[in-house]
Amino acid sequence: MPHGPPATVAILAVPDASASVIYGMYDLFRAAGRDWNLIVEGAPGAELMRPLVVARESGTFGIGNGVRITPELTLEACPPPDIVCVPELLVAPDVPPSGQFDVEVRWLRDCYDRGAIVATACSGALLLAEAGLLKGVEATTHWAYCDLLRRHYPGVRVREQAALVASGEGQRLVMAGGGTSWLDLTLYLIARATNVEIAMQTARVFLIDWHDVGQQPFASLARARQVDDAVIARCQVWIAEHYAEAAPVAAMVRLSGLPERTFKRRFRHATGLGPLEYVHTVRLEEAKQMLEAENAPVETVAHAVGYEDAGFFNRLFRRKVGLTPGQYRRRFGALRRRLGSC
Repeated sequence: MPHGPPATVAILAVPDASASVIYGMYDLFRAAGRDWNLIVEGAPGAELMRPLVVARESGTFGIGNGVRITPELTLEACPPPDIVCVPELLVAPDVPPSGQFDVEVRWLRDCYDRGAIVATACSGALLLAEAGLLKGVEATTHWAYCDLLRRHYPGVRVREQAALVASGEGQRLVMAGGGTSWLDLTLYLIARATNVEIAMQTARVFLIDWHDVGQQPFASLARARQVDDAVIARCQVWIAEHYAEAAPVAAMVRLSGLPERTFKRRFRHATGLGPLEYVHTVRLEEAKQMLEAENAPVETVAHAVGYEDAGFFNRLFRRKVGLTPGQYRRRFGALRRRLGSC
């Protein structure tokens, strides 16, 4: 059992966070060293980590999902933490949160400069970018926010497929991807603050399974949002219904009435993707739906979404999704069937 005082973990609460992450982290940190002994030996063990919910100001306030939260300490009153955790921000994935969290950003930068580990869940990584801590280092965030991180914060090396990234000096910047990958993050921090066995015990108590496949299989490849460019938006609508047709890019060029070169430039400017890459993303999203819902052979799925060469489809799917079509079907088809049976 580790010796010394419990590691202090400051969990940052902001109005745009959600209670599940704030208090989920809180519960896991409090359980480390305590709950396993209670279950196995009948008496609680020593608590090895001291979580504190902190915020810019004192007093109860509402957070993103409507829950009322009362921080234990203000940022100013918080003792220098060993670890800082930033939950997700419920903000739009196309607008950087510049100027909204200046107080929190300064506090995070100060904690990092003092030697703390600064960890973020989901879109919380945007605050590290706002603090200038991600320049020149690897980073991740929820897959829906990776483009924002890449576009608005030059120099950040975004690993959008990763569920967890540790980088920076002494690997003191730790970022988890989207959804429940905050569980991975918390276990990782418990292992660093105590040891691997304590983290494993905590995982066993809470039935936590590591997100070993990363974020790619869960991500939506296609961009559903219609762009402001009316010509390109019309092409988006067309390809959503005709993605399986042969030579779809040439067909969109004709539909646009633009010279091919101009069309490709405008399409990329409006959507962030080249026309052919956009077609692939639409086709692969449809293929994912078919693989989840049907038992048709992979070759049949490939042909149905517009690929005559099933081998090319398999390679493209693996590169973009992170799993083979068969692996994807086994993982997500089984999930869909279980949910459907409920």
